[in-house]
Amino acid sequence: MHEQDYALAQTQVEQQEVSKVLRNTYGLLALTLAFSGLVAFVSQQLHLPHPGFLITLVGFYGLFFLTVKLRNSGWGLLSTFALTGFMGYTLGPILNRYLGMANGAEVISSAFAMTAFVFFGLSAYVLTTRKDMSFLAGFITAGFFVLVAAMLVSVFVEISGLQLAISAGFVLFASASILFQTSAIIHGGERNYLMATISLYVSIYNLFISLLQLFGIMGSDD
Repeated sequence: MHEQDYALAQTQVEQQEVSKVLRNTYGLLALTLAFSGLVAFVSQQLHLPHPGFLITLVGFYGLFFLTVKLRNSGWGLLSTFALTGFMGYTLGPILNRYLGMANGAEVISSAFAMTAFVFFGLSAYVLTTRKDMSFLAGFITAGFFVLVAAMLVSVFVEISGLQLAISAGFVLFASASILFQTSAIIHGGERNYLMATISLYVSIYNLFISLLQLFGIMGSDD
């Protein structure tokens, strides 16, 4: 009897912990997305130059690993906003490039709407069914290396349709990451809401950029 009571109490504690992480994660995610969007708007309006691939890479991973190091302190919250703000800044010049297209505004709005639909749809699916998506870990790891290799090939060799394939691959990769991270939260694999927020933010960012590229390529073909 005591063992059953203990097990029930332990389950209730775990459920409360999951609910807390979910609330903190989605609350912070909403704030970081809003902040990132504001920085992107300012960057776009001021026509700020893109920092370039190397600086973007260094800035992202530098701030990412800083947040990992500070994830259990109040400074981690500041580095989280620094990371998402920096990524928002890099988004501004990209938006300007698409706005220079004949149908650029339509491409951006379509990518934004599709990103929101995919994120909320996938999140709702996992939260409703509570399925364990940990089996996606291998797919995500393999997908990462395949996409990196494809990007390196695209730098040195021009292959028809490769950029389209890479963008489509990133859409699948980001979607799988959203499923995996959401499942990790509700099944106890992730208890730090800062890390959960960053993981979801990066997936949403990659999803949006990839859809921009897909819709941009398809739009230019027309």
